[in-house]
Amino acid sequence: MADSAPADRRGGFGRGRGRGGRGRGRGRRGDEKTEWVPVTKLGRLVKAGKIKNMEEIYTFSLPVKEYQIVDYFLPSLKDEVMKIMPVQKQTRAGQRTRFKAFVVIGDSDGHVGLGVKCSKEVATAIRGAIILAKLSIIPVRRGYWGTALGEPHTVPCKVTGKCGSAMCRLIPAPKGTGLVAAPTPKKVLQLAGVTDCYTTSRGSTRTLGNFVKATFAAIGNTYGFLTPDLWTETEFTKAPFQEHTDFLAVKQRK
Repeated sequence: MADSAPADRRGGFGRGRGRGGRGRGRGRRGDEKTEWVPVTKLGRLVKAGKIKNMEEIYTFSLPVKEYQIVDYFLPSLKDEVMKIMPVQKQTRAGQRTRFKAFVVIGDSDGHVGLGVKCSKEVATAIRGAIILAKLSIIPVRRGYWGTALGEPHTVPCKVTGKCGSAMCRLIPAPKGTGLVAAPTPKKVLQLAGVTDCYTTSRGSTRTLGNFVKATFAAIGNTYGFLTPDLWTETEFTKAPFQEHTDFLAVKQRK
């Protein structure tokens, strides 16, 4: 009796049960990772196979709120941690240090994203930055230098991006040139799928955060130019939400 009393009392705190519960919970979370349950209209359409590719999402400018949508369409994404820097905030108790992670993600075939996340731990910051990079993924327009032979290999025209004082300019280059760029924009251009490009930069490029944002902005501007090959008349079709309105009206089983 005396031996069993402390065990009963310990059970009363719920520590033993709590640990077990947490363990079971972790197992469930792992199952959820394999089985994605969409919470947005777009997610439901993607999982049901109503939307075929990322280009359909870009055509109708649909906001992507779930990173699993990007994983679904672009399974071959690679991520690169560009920088992890400590940032501090002055409090009454002293300084509070957190870590800021810059992550670039891309498939080296016309899709690239940039994520910035601040967290108490480095691993959490990187994980959050990867998710944000997936949500911010953009299409990269590629073109030719001179004759249009083979696959597009460079940027279609001169484009510029700016963030803070850092400015990055991308200039089309002939085949075989490679990426004439500093290590930061070179990595972004590689993940974007650009093989030949000249670059020029100005400002404080040692501020890597701003430099990588400027490069990302420049790549994003490639689709900002309306060139003659895009002058063809657009055939307007219904947006996915309008087209599949009957499917979305049906309540989703939990």
